[in-house]
Amino acid sequence: MSVPPPGTKVSFQWRKWDGSPHWEHECVYLGSDRWGDWLGQRVGWRSFRPGRDMLLTSASVALMPEGRTDYVLTVNAAPQRTRIYIDIAWDVRWHDGRPTAIDMDLDVVRRVDGTVFIDDEDEWEEHRELYGYPADVISALERTAGDLESRVAAYEPPFDDAAPDRWLNVLGELPEVPRSRPTHQPG
Repeated sequence: MSVPPPGTKVSFQWRKWDGSPHWEHECVYLGSDRWGDWLGQRVGWRSFRPGRDMLLTSASVALMPEGRTDYVLTVNAAPQRTRIYIDIAWDVRWHDGRPTAIDMDLDVVRRVDGTVFIDDEDEWEEHRELYGYPADVISALERTAGDLESRVAAYEPPFDDAAPDRWLNVLGELPEVPRSRPTHQPG
């Protein structure tokens, strides 16, 4: 694992189970704590995937959890209606100094109003068949989604406000970091 120094611009690259490209996020590495490694995105930075390219309208931080490779936590600052968005994932890791992961469709969401739910179950069902997810992966990730839904609803750290708000403050205090160039052009 080659983690860059805090303040380093990185590109978080997601892919699908078959290796095809998915989201790529323009980020800065913020540092680590007992929960894992934290990345930040500023207003105006890019997130893109084939067929979609957007600029962020609010800051966010993402956590690659210590000792876990089955999810990535994203916490959005105001004015977003979604406070917490957890991508259920596979193989979350640092690869050649860059965060990478496989998107596994299911997401755990907490809105600002406190509503918590598992999202994209229809996509999960479709992709289980399409990509041929192994049975042990399916059962493990369904357990992960259920467990995270409970922990998010209970505001258990790091799914509370204190842990991510600390990193949103770190992001806000960083000097301006030049925008990165994507490694590939969105299609």
